[in-house]
Amino acid sequence: MNLGLNTLEVFAKMLAGDDQSMPYRSGPKLIQFFNQHGFNDHYPNSGFPTRWVFAFEKLKQMNGKDQLRNVINAAFDPRHFINHPSLPHAAAEHLNKYLKFDKFELAGDGDHYKVRAIGGVAVKFAAAAPHPTVDEGYIFEQVAKCEKKIAECDYDGAITNAHTLLEKVLLDLEKLQTGKETDYDGKVRELYKRVQKGLNLAPSRTDINEILKQVLTGLSSIVNGLAGMRNNMSDAHAGYKPSKRHAKLAVNAAKTLADFLFETYAYQQAKQKG
Repeated sequence: MNLGLNTLEVFAKMLAGDDQSMPYRSGPKLIQFFNQHGFNDHYPNSGFPTRWVFAFEKLKQMNGKDQLRNVINAAFDPRHFINHPSLPHAAAEHLNKYLKFDKFELAGDGDHYKVRAIGGVAVKFAAAAPHPTVDEGYIFEQVAKCEKKIAECDYDGAITNAHTLLEKVLLDLEKLQTGKETDYDGKVRELYKRVQKGLNLAPSRTDINEILKQVLTGLSSIVNGLAGMRNNMSDAHAGYKPSKRHAKLAVNAAKTLADFLFETYAYQQAKQKG
């Protein structure tokens, strides 16, 4: 999470309580607050800087890291405002005037406020479940989790949910095709091959042109790519730290493929009924 220096300065003054939108924090209290987020400072016998300047320097050290988001979320814990004349939403509205220029915002989450990115995923998932036995609620729950985690900058978590979304859609489709529960071993690539064959989407078909074969081959690549991202970039495995663009790619790819598979199944069922 990266914020402009103007935004950091405003937030530093809020943390110190200089503008009265947040509770007053003395020098020792500021040290205690930042020590809860990875620092190890001690209040000096003399020479402590202006309180907001101290906070500003700490925020600059965290800028560009997930640590900064955690600090902002912690500062808006409603327990800090119990004996304060202002409510958290007033402080959130004030900081949001600056956060919007950095493409972030503070949004209500129950009794708390949390930072989230403005402008999340682009692809909308609106396909209706092709059969009443499909757990549509769970599927849309995974879609919502994907979007929420991207907004909250939890990119590895979003990748995990994108993978879960695709697995669930494939398992439901295979159950519709075979009429029984699948003894799933976690190998999503093999699961997709079975569903792909059942939907008559195999690129090896001889009755389709080369362009369509390329598209169908690309669908297989999406599944392989999502499996690889989950193994190396998600919160399920330690590996490469994903960025927002990686998470959006995974989520949008999963939603696009899931939507297409549901639509294909529904089309084929309607065609069979004449």
